[in-house]
Amino acid sequence: MLPYFSNQLIVSCQPCVGGPMDNPLIIAAMAQAVVEGGASGVRIEGVRNVEAVRSVLKKPIIGIVKVDLETSPIRITPFLQNIRDLASAGADIIAVDATDRPRPETLDAAIQAIKAAGALSMADCSCIDDGNNAARLGADILGSTMAGYTTDMTPEGPDLELVRQLATLGKPLIAEGRYHTPALAVEALKAGADAVVVGTAITRTEVVTGWFFDALKSSEFAR
Repeated sequence: MLPYFSNQLIVSCQPCVGGPMDNPLIIAAMAQAVVEGGASGVRIEGVRNVEAVRSVLKKPIIGIVKVDLETSPIRITPFLQNIRDLASAGADIIAVDATDRPRPETLDAAIQAIKAAGALSMADCSCIDDGNNAARLGADILGSTMAGYTTDMTPEGPDLELVRQLATLGKPLIAEGRYHTPALAVEALKAGADAVVVGTAITRTEVVTGWFFDALKSSEFAR
């Protein structure tokens, strides 16, 4: 059973970085819009954005901070201070990169810091070993978020096999990563996920527009 969420759809409201929609007020409006469409909660990047969404939304928020580091490949909520800031901003669940890669703070410390802040922890995994380790450390929720993002080649579709594997661990499970169609989201539930995060296909307008543009441009009817 997944805590907080009233149904199985969560929407990641993370517009293209630096794009015209990358603004806390727009992200807050986007969050309201997806909830009106049926989403039971949202995933939000950035402390200011979490604050903006919290001010207009009572639905649960999964909060993250993305940081590009020269000394570590860990991008999702790498520091304990990120966790404290997200909790103060109103995040109900705080997600962290749970992959087995060099990191500035230990995963154990991150999970404990989330508990201390009064939030639930979500471990963003890339493989079953990540899930086993996160579950052992006490993560409240497992996610397939990092599947395909720790290697040089990222597949086009989601990693449903990882969802099946993580589902055997007995933890609440959120499928995430390249669920670009309703049919794929349903497949995630069939594979054992308790909920599915959909992001790009709903909230990255430039990307979705590009899908249509490219399809038309490459068709036999293009001119």
